[in-house]
Amino acid sequence: MKHHIGEHKARKGLIRIEFDEKDGRAEHVRITGDFFIHPEEAVQELESRLEGHRLDELEGIIDEFFAMRLDVEMPYINVEDFKIALKKALEG
Repeated sequence: MKHHIGEHKARKGLIRIEFDEKDGRAEHVRITGDFFIHPEEAVQELESRLEGHRLDELEGIIDEFFAMRLDVEMPYINVEDFKIALKKALEG
């Protein structure tokens, strides 16, 4: 099992994506940092969506999640910031 960590310093806050890779799939997905997101449970919902998926599907799932959840407010950060953190995690 390989552990992946990716961090991205967005305009206002750090986004950290961490997960284990098992058989090419993401497990134990955690998204942390010092960014503001409302509603707060959106982070846990995104973690759940990413859980168990193939690594090459994760970026698309992030796009899809934020396209569907129009109620999510993220001042000074955006979807690209999450995707950059993910790409950095996948590089490691």
